[in-house]
Amino acid sequence: MRVGLIGVGTMGSAIGMNILRAGYELVVHDIRPQQVAPHREAGAIVADSPNQLAQLCEVVLTSLPGPEEVEAVSCGSRGLLQGIGDGKAYFDLSTSSPALARRLHAEFLARNADMLDAPVSGGPYGAASGRLAMWIGGREQAYLRHRDLLESIGDEIWYVGESGAGSIAKLVHNCAGFIMYAALAETFSMGIKAGLAPDVLWQTVRKGLHGRRPMFDSMARNFLPSSYDDADFRLELGAKDVSLATELAAEHGVPMALAAHALEELQAALARGWADKDARVSMLLQLERAGLEPLSVSAERIAEIMNAGE
Repeated sequence: MRVGLIGVGTMGSAIGMNILRAGYELVVHDIRPQQVAPHREAGAIVADSPNQLAQLCEVVLTSLPGPEEVEAVSCGSRGLLQGIGDGKAYFDLSTSSPALARRLHAEFLARNADMLDAPVSGGPYGAASGRLAMWIGGREQAYLRHRDLLESIGDEIWYVGESGAGSIAKLVHNCAGFIMYAALAETFSMGIKAGLAPDVLWQTVRKGLHGRRPMFDSMARNFLPSSYDDADFRLELGAKDVSLATELAAEHGVPMALAAHALEELQAALARGWADKDARVSMLLQLERAGLEPLSVSAERIAEIMNAGE
């Protein structure tokens, strides 16, 4: 099978090499001619436009910076839509817009071709090693038809749902990560300013609860099943701890905007009379603001997901 890849930058370059190693014929295109040289030397064909690449290939992949580039490659005067044919499939590996994915899905479908949003996560090392997570949105039959190809790219491949679903999952993942980074920068600056050496601080706190357990796994006990009565750590104690942290930060002149917001959330939950519930009950406040009911994922489904990752 001949596979096309548009965008052979930091991520796409390694992805392309893995496709070649898996035995697929590869056609590449990039607006920077020098980027395709290693793939040409490894046996890939170089296309002069997305249009030509789409004509040559059964499956097309793109690895691009964002929505603007995805739309240009798809809809431009020499874009994929001008060359895509019946029964072909296009997987966009970029982190892009769910709304754009849905619109492109409809336009490709009108040409009897599939467009699937398939953003990846794992960084350059994951791209090189094949240890990438991938979230797929679009027609499931197209995903299943090309799963072998996707497995040459990543090792955690998930069909999430209809068009746009993969992009939604990726945005949740990345946004959560950057919020966590901001929180770590804030709290570590407090600890360092208060007198701890950064290496000692990092070495020791990484062995606490939040270092020993993946952050997303912590959602399984309380948030997903809405189970807050059997408290692992009571709300009033959580509020006390964050209050003490913000007091320490103020003492040393360290701004703590995220901590101040977290304290406001905890105090608002206390005002609901939830002092003896698990501290994560404050997460219900955000669900309310979003117009959502408390979650109700069953214990059986949680166990299925957790066990699948072992």
